[in-house]
Amino acid sequence: MTTSTRVPGPAGLPLLGSMFDLKRDSLGTYLAARRAHGDVVRFTAGPPGLRMELYAVFSAEGAQQILATDSANFRKDNAFYQEIRESFGNGLLTSQDEDYLRQRRLMQPLFTRKRVDGYAAAVTDETAGLLDRWSTAPDGTVDVVDEMTRLALRAVARILFGTDVEAAVPVVERCFPVIGEYTLRRGYSPVNPPRDWPTPGNRRAAAAMEELYGVCDRIIEERRAEGDAAKGDDLLTLLARAERSAERSEENSAEGALDASEIRDQVLIFLLAGHETTATSLAFALHLLARHPEQQSRARAEAVRILGGRTPEAYDLDALPYLTQVLKEAMRLYPAAPVIGRRAVADAVVDGHTIPAGADVVVAPWVTQRHPRYWEDPDRFDPERFAPGAEKDRPRYAWFPFGGGPRACIGQHFSMLESVLALAMVLSAYELEAVDHRVPVDAGITLRPKGPARCRLRPAARD
Repeated sequence: MTTSTRVPGPAGLPLLGSMFDLKRDSLGTYLAARRAHGDVVRFTAGPPGLRMELYAVFSAEGAQQILATDSANFRKDNAFYQEIRESFGNGLLTSQDEDYLRQRRLMQPLFTRKRVDGYAAAVTDETAGLLDRWSTAPDGTVDVVDEMTRLALRAVARILFGTDVEAAVPVVERCFPVIGEYTLRRGYSPVNPPRDWPTPGNRRAAAAMEELYGVCDRIIEERRAEGDAAKGDDLLTLLARAERSAERSEENSAEGALDASEIRDQVLIFLLAGHETTATSLAFALHLLARHPEQQSRARAEAVRILGGRTPEAYDLDALPYLTQVLKEAMRLYPAAPVIGRRAVADAVVDGHTIPAGADVVVAPWVTQRHPRYWEDPDRFDPERFAPGAEKDRPRYAWFPFGGGPRACIGQHFSMLESVLALAMVLSAYELEAVDHRVPVDAGITLRPKGPARCRLRPAARD
């Protein structure tokens, strides 16, 4: 392969480069850049003196190199991840090196398939409550974006906090949007005032963080105070139990355990990553099914046949292959993490182009999962793309909504379990008809719908 030191890219405006295009519609800008310039594209953005360079990689092979085979050279050292650390703590999403390895080792036993399958009852209980509320929906219409966000938040908060879910959820609903917008704004700004300056934005975010941290710290302290008497199986209780085991073990000294602030960091990251991503996948799966009656009927028939009117359990996941295909196709078209950022440590050759040391780099599931080299008629909703045998001829990283390599999402199985079981229950109870046929989106910390995705509900026909 010939190596080129000159990476092609859009010229942009004379003084600001592609800054406005990336701010206005980064996802559309990346799609257009791939069509015009190929699989490795260089953007410049910002005024002289504050200008940044960004290298975007769109091929599956390039994504695999950055996230997996050459992952040590592409680190989470960029400004955006630093802002997330400052707002949500140094948990698994943001930590690096020994911190990350230690956290992953301590957290992994809580995310085995057997352990995660034990969370199914929390998911189905919360979904049952949602379906009860839908029975009195005004005009029989619901916004699946709002509904799935609340469902996913309540499910993950219940798994994290157990019986304290009712105390935690209102605080998260109130504080997360404030902190998220603040983090996003700072992450994309070339210059930011210090966080301790008393600007209106800093003060609003600080108040939201104080309230959110406060409720987490209170619940954590209660779990730790309960000691061995703690009876629950929520994640906080399990983390506190693991901390005590590490303190008592000669092999695992206290330096191998998570202290109270580190437990809070993990909780905040799980709240962020565990509800916004799953909510996005669920909302767009329902939105797409509401627009495609034939696929919706097939998915419902599978759910009704397997469940026969009973509440699904974890073991049903493998018996619902078409629902899984629907979810994977929704995640292809609407990946919850549409863009993944890294920073290059040393020069690297990706797809024949040199990316210099110190450069900010992104891979984009939003683009790669629409790449015509891997996906025929890529904008069409077609769950058959994930039928048995259909994936064997595609590159591994043609579909990577959970990231990949050593930093792949630890909660993959939980997200799939929660989403498929919830979809099965919703489709068994209701037929959905799309009211909003187009739902614009943009890239925040996760993929963000810019408007409602309303669906009209009809009770599903019973055989």
